[in-house]
Amino acid sequence: MKMPNTILFILAVLLALPVAGTAMDAAAGERHAGYYYPKDVTVEYYKSRARTLDGAGRRRRIGFVTALTGEQLSQPFPPNYVLFAKGEEAEKLILVALNDSAFSTLYQARALLALLTARARASQLFREYAVDDVFTFIDLLKLLGFRQLTVSDGVSFAHRYVIE
Repeated sequence: MKMPNTILFILAVLLALPVAGTAMDAAAGERHAGYYYPKDVTVEYYKSRARTLDGAGRRRRIGFVTALTGEQLSQPFPPNYVLFAKGEEAEKLILVALNDSAFSTLYQARALLALLTARARASQLFREYAVDDVFTFIDLLKLLGFRQLTVSDGVSFAHRYVIE
């Protein structure tokens, strides 16, 4: 089955959206722990090679999550994970497995991020800027103005990437 170049579609939709501002308190957001994912969260700092795009605001980040969710729901099988944009400016992305077959360890979650990286690298945006062999999915998040990504199996672990 041929996978559509959804990242290209998503970026086209996002670039057409109006501009909104961004702001975030780096220490805030622990209210999501214990609700969307386990309370004990490990933290990793990711030094992005990307710069946030001009106009990358709340509306674009929510549009990105909505487009990815819509793509998942259009498949003939149930999604394996869900994405949430949280925070006052939707600057926190949360990715939670919906079942044990999605990922049950941090290593499997990183494998999912590698899959998402491969999809992002196939996008016209990454090719146009000649970063398709350098940028990752987390760099795409930085382009959109996300400040953190928390991944969780929804049962036993939660791991946060603070995007710098």
